Amino acid sequence: MKAHALILASGKGKRYGSDTPKQFIKIMGKTILEYSIEAFEQNPFIDEITVVITPEYKNEAENIIKNNNYKKVKNIINGGIERKDSSYLGVMSIAENRKEEVNVLIHDCARPLVSQNIISNCIEALKTHEAVNVAVPLTDTIFKINDNNIDILLNRTELMRSQTPQCFRLSLIKKAHELSKNNNEFTDDCALIVKHNLAKVFVVNGDIENIKITYPVDYHIAERLFKNRK
Repeated sequence: MKAHALILASGKGKRYGSDTPKQFIKIMGKTILEYSIEAFEQNPFIDEITVVITPEYKNEAENIIKNNNYKKVKNIINGGIERKDSSYLGVMSIAENRKEEVNVLIHDCARPLVSQNIISNCIEALKTHEAVNVAVPLTDTIFKINDNNIDILLNRTELMRSQTPQCFRLSLIKKAHELSKNNNEFTDDCALIVKHNLAKVFVVNGDIENIKITYPVDYHIAERLFKNRK
């Protein structure tokens, strides 16, 4: 079964605090968008890539893809207001005029350090599971609060921290988005599957280096990690 990577790169980067969306910020001379595309471009099990981009930066994204001569990028589409909207648009663009089933790996562009091992393990897991999430164990104590006081302590051995890619049969994630089209409380694709009890979500081990660049400090951590890789 073919595998299609869906890279979500339409965020505004408000929490990052930059006028430029963080996917176009450079680390060691290369944009975050380039790192994320190349991770899937280089994986032998990925057949096609769709990039969902901020509409006003679509030309810039097209130039980056053209200049790098990425072979697997088949489509660049405009994103929506929220992440869920962009994921929906991306999934529907893949499903459009497609009769055969494919696997879809939905990845946040803001995780440019995703490893080949994670991608390959997701593809392997999709051979026997319809939905796959990437996650790492928690190392911090987690608790719920009530009126700014600790209310309930949670057992961290039973909790994991979600990463991306999140991976699905195309027909499954398409159905999940259709059922949740008017529900904006979810920002996570696997949560849509669980919400509607459509399938069990198998968990693949992630990597602590597969960080999401959200704040400026994350940029400096990613820069150090890329230097270590080189």
